Amino acid sequence: MIVEMSRVRILGPSERLSEVLVFAQHEGVLHLVEPDVPSRGPAFAEPKPARHFRRMLADAEAALAALPSGAGAAAPVAPGALADELKFARRTRRQAERLAAELAAIDDERAVLLRYREFFAAFAPLWGRELHWPDGHAFYVVMREGAFEQIATLRAELVKLVGEEVELVTRQLPSKEHAVLILVPASAAQTVARLLADSRVQELPAPPNLGERNLLRSMGALQARLDELPKRRAAAEAEQKRLAQRARARLLGLSAWLHDQLLVLTAREKARVGAQLFVLEGFIPAAQRGVFVERAEKALGPEIVIESLSSETWKGEAAPVVMHNPPLFRPFELLTRRLPLPRYGSIDPTPFVALFFPVFFGLILGDVGYGAALALLALVLKLKSKPGTTLRSVAAIAAVCAGFSIAFGVLFGELFGSLGHGLGMRPLWFDREHAIVPFLALSVALGVVHVTLGLVLAVVTSWRHGHKREAVGRGVATVMVLLVIVSLLAAFELLPSRLFTPAVIAVLVAFPVLIALEGVVAVIELMSTFGHILSYARIMALGTASLMLAVVANQLAGAMGSAVIGIVFALLFHLVNFAIGLFSPTLHAVRLHYVEFFGKFFSPGGVEYRPLSHWTRAAPP
Repeated sequence: MIVEMSRVRILGPSERLSEVLVFAQHEGVLHLVEPDVPSRGPAFAEPKPARHFRRMLADAEAALAALPSGAGAAAPVAPGALADELKFARRTRRQAERLAAELAAIDDERAVLLRYREFFAAFAPLWGRELHWPDGHAFYVVMREGAFEQIATLRAELVKLVGEEVELVTRQLPSKEHAVLILVPASAAQTVARLLADSRVQELPAPPNLGERNLLRSMGALQARLDELPKRRAAAEAEQKRLAQRARARLLGLSAWLHDQLLVLTAREKARVGAQLFVLEGFIPAAQRGVFVERAEKALGPEIVIESLSSETWKGEAAPVVMHNPPLFRPFELLTRRLPLPRYGSIDPTPFVALFFPVFFGLILGDVGYGAALALLALVLKLKSKPGTTLRSVAAIAAVCAGFSIAFGVLFGELFGSLGHGLGMRPLWFDREHAIVPFLALSVALGVVHVTLGLVLAVVTSWRHGHKREAVGRGVATVMVLLVIVSLLAAFELLPSRLFTPAVIAVLVAFPVLIALEGVVAVIELMSTFGHILSYARIMALGTASLMLAVVANQLAGAMGSAVIGIVFALLFHLVNFAIGLFSPTLHAVRLHYVEFFGKFFSPGGVEYRPLSHWTRAAPP
């Protein structure tokens, strides 16, 4: 349901505006809006303190982001020491970012050196060979996987340039690339370097920060550097931890205080401020208005006047929307919140979704075995989730849908399809495998109920908003839908045949009335309504398809020859069918609500309720 809101106006001396805003922030229930009074003062300009606050906040948040996360309460802030807080935030930010950059550089260097070590390991047997070749020069290159032809071409070009005083050795790396070591006389080094450049073969230089340009000669220095890096990292982490222990609580408190101050400063934009008085207006949930006024009188005194504005003086569409449903229905807000918020004064569809969605899902799945599997999945999701999270809502919806699936499975006598029949289960209602027409009739009948309910809610919504002519027209359309259905049932003798003639006459009488009230467009909408009702036949089609897939799985299990292979195949087939049985009913049940049901009465475009309150960190940095 949509919570009833009250609009209030707060007036008082201009110099007490900040005090009132701080009180409203502490209460956390007042949704501020532009006052419905003319503005006579200058346009609001961001005060100088706000710019300082934003800079301090940027420093505090950057420092928190650079420090490791951890638990702990925020330290209180003394507003009189803002200059010291500003220096502290900037100094801490510089220290935290320096340590974070140092740790990142250490990690990057270690990753590079480990990559080099792979290359060195490939040529470990050749380490001493170059060292005993005083006038030798080594080139170290890496070529892509499968570059055998390119390596052979390079070898031939080197021999042509240098002669036999060249050696080319290749090794395959764990990455499937080719490490190539080229040994040539020092006199031919420049010639070979030009050849590699012309061939677009890039020489791998020695790792940085090792003090050794020759690649093979840097192996010892590389290992020493790798041994040194963990010690450097541990020292930087220890310093970072000490900084976090010393500064984190203070930064958290400073960040929260600054956010609160900026929220109050932003809220001033909603006020009308004159030379003597200020005016604030906003919305409060009607149930909390009395408590808010009482606390304001005690905290602010008689100078601050709070008056309630009659709902006739403000449009309902301007009020923010708060949806509040009983715990049983609340998880289904997950489905209704996928759409824009409904307008204030319209109808929250959540209770109706909570009633019909599990029924549609259960009718489609309709199997004790699949329902039990879904119940187990819902239990796992509940154990893995926290209260108030999306995953917990999914678990609650899945549990309700599992219950309806099991219930309809008992009524249809289904346990993993036809397996239940072999175990003695018999349908208590009808057998979906053979009773296609009754199942179709049930699906369409549900469509009649669901769509008619949507039409009735449309009548209620129009009447609430004062559109009485529109409400009467929609009421006539609803009655015509019911009369057409009654006449059809009477024609097929599902109702007494004597009802046919009166129903047809009533339809003929209502038809010109509907056109007079709603115009020719109403006729098109009436015809589309019957199309929407027939759309519910998908419940029968999807339910029957799910059942037949389960039956096929059971039949194939016995036709495999080997019992083990048959059972494994049946389990896999049932697993696939179960996955389809989760996705397909969800998708089509949601569609029946969003298109066929919501399309009759749902009025989107509501304003989200955002009261002025204390800032809270969504997740610790």
